[in-house]
Amino acid sequence: MNDLPHILIVDDNVEILDLVSRFLIKGGFRASTALDGKFMHTILSESRIDLIVLDVMLPGEDGLTLCRELRTTSNIPIIMLTAKGDEIDRVLGLEMGADDYLAKPFSSRELLARIKAVLRRTQQLPTEPDELDTKNYFFSGWELDLAKRELISSENIVIPLSTGEYDLLFALVQHPMRVLSRDQLLDLARGRQAIGFDRSIDTQISRLRRKIEEDPKQPVIIKTVWGGGYIFTPPVTRSAAI
Repeated sequence: MNDLPHILIVDDNVEILDLVSRFLIKGGFRASTALDGKFMHTILSESRIDLIVLDVMLPGEDGLTLCRELRTTSNIPIIMLTAKGDEIDRVLGLEMGADDYLAKPFSSRELLARIKAVLRRTQQLPTEPDELDTKNYFFSGWELDLAKRELISSENIVIPLSTGEYDLLFALVQHPMRVLSRDQLLDLARGRQAIGFDRSIDTQISRLRRKIEEDPKQPVIIKTVWGGGYIFTPPVTRSAAI
């Protein structure tokens, strides 16, 4: 039982917590629930959590604030629950580091599908482990560790990346000096799960720039090609992980 992915649902609606947790358990997951941020932190301190389903509207600290706080210390995948049609919450959630979002009301089946998709992106083994696990990408003093899904600075400092940031950076380093449209980046970074996420590319690019550029307002690593998309400009090399 302990090998099952452990999902934490954070929502102040008891009925939603009960419905979703029971559905996830039937779907082959472990499930824990929390009514607010305080209970969420307690569970995180006591249990290993593989993914958090986090409602935006919570008593006390709201979901966006909690998402931002989590991203400073953790790369646990986060799916935000937002009010139907509230694009501001969706965009803010992505900017705070959420990996996906789902508007209320939602079907349990769709939530289950999104949870599985995010977990596949963060946990499934590469199809060619000898190629992908042993060779990391190096550019402009940075190292992208594929086995650990981490970004490492020239000072050997690990820079946290959300799932979306990692997927996008991985797509960029694989295609240096090539203009990639938003649609191409969506296909490379998220595949079929990218439907409806075209605006999230700009959000993730902005977040990546704040982490890898000396001056995010005047980027030299990830440049915008007006009317075309983005281009990853530095030379990229690959070498076996140490």
